[in-house]
Amino acid sequence: MRGSDLRSGELFSYVDLEKRVPAKHPLRLVRGVVNDVLAALDGDFSRAYADSGRPSIAPERLLRALLLQAFYTIRSERQLIEQLDYNLLYRWFVGLGVDEPVWVPTVFTKNRDRLLEADVARKFLAELMDHKALRGLLSDEHFSVDGTQIAAWASMKSFKAKDGSDDPPGSGRNGERDFHGEKRSNAAHVSTTDPEAQLYRKGRGKEAKLSFMGHTLMENRNGLIVAATMTKATGTAERKAAEEMIVRHSPGASRITLGADKGYDAASFVADMRALNVTPHIAQNISGRRSAVDARTTRHPGYAVSQQKRKRIEEPFGWGKTIGGLARPMLRGVKSSASSSP
Repeated sequence: MRGSDLRSGELFSYVDLEKRVPAKHPLRLVRGVVNDVLAALDGDFSRAYADSGRPSIAPERLLRALLLQAFYTIRSERQLIEQLDYNLLYRWFVGLGVDEPVWVPTVFTKNRDRLLEADVARKFLAELMDHKALRGLLSDEHFSVDGTQIAAWASMKSFKAKDGSDDPPGSGRNGERDFHGEKRSNAAHVSTTDPEAQLYRKGRGKEAKLSFMGHTLMENRNGLIVAATMTKATGTAERKAAEEMIVRHSPGASRITLGADKGYDAASFVADMRALNVTPHIAQNISGRRSAVDARTTRHPGYAVSQQKRKRIEEPFGWGKTIGGLARPMLRGVKSSASSSP
C-alpha cells in the first residue's frame, strides 16, 4: 500500500535530543571534552560578567556555537543562528532545548566580542588543547611554522597617496583610475577603507595586492594547529610571528625542534631560536648566499624528518582558503580578522 504524503498536525511533540543523536556520533566525544574544559573555566566566566543586570547568552553556549561554526564551515553568524533554529544536532551540541528560541544575530556577535575582549576564548582553546583526551595526540617536542598571504577586504582603488596628490578632482566615490606608470608604496600610500592593509607580494613575479599575513604553528605528530595569529603584511612578519607563537606555546622549558621553509633562513632568526632552546630545522637557502643553518643541525636524521613533516602545514592553509573563507575574509583590520578566524 502506498503511504500518504499528507502531513497531519501535531498537538503535542515529545522530542528527546539525547535519543536523536546517534551514540557513536563524533560530536558526542567532542562535547564531553568541551564540557570538561568549560567547567574548569567557570571562575573566568564569572569575572568576565557583572553580578547584576539583564542575563546575557551563557558563555558556555557561545563557545560551543563558535566551535560548530568552525567544524561545519558556517560562513557567518547569521547563518549559524538560522541553522541552530532547525538543526536538532546543533541544538543538542550547543545546549538549547527543542522549544528554546535562538538568539538574534546581532546579540550573538556582541556577546561573542565580550568573550574575545576578555581573552576567555584564547584560554578556552589553550585548556582544550591541554585536555587529557587530546594531550596524547599532540607532540610537545617537534613543531613546524609557516605563513600565508591573505587578501584584504579593500579595493586597489582605495590605495591612495596620503597627501591626496593622486586623487583627480571630480573623480567621485568610484572614479576611473589608470595605474599605469604609477609608483605606489606603503610609505606614501594608504588604503582609505582599510588603513592597516599593506601592499605586499609573496615572491618574485607575484602580484602585489593589499594583504595581511596569517601564521600557524603546527605540531608534527598529527599535523594539528596549536597556535595561530594574523599580522600586517611585511617582509619580517613571518619570523616575528613565529617567535611570538613559540614563546607563547613553549616558553623554553624543554628543547624543541621547529621546521620551516627557506623564508625563515635568516641569521638573526636562527640565533633567536637557539636562545629560546629551539633547534631550527629550517630549509637551507643557498641561492647565492650562505645558509644560517649549518651541519650541526642538518647532519642529524631528525632534520630530514622535520623537512618532510613541515609540508603538512600547507593543508590547513589550503582548507582555509578554498573552504573556510580565509582567502579574502570580509573583515577589516588585524584585530577583527584575527579574532574572527576559526
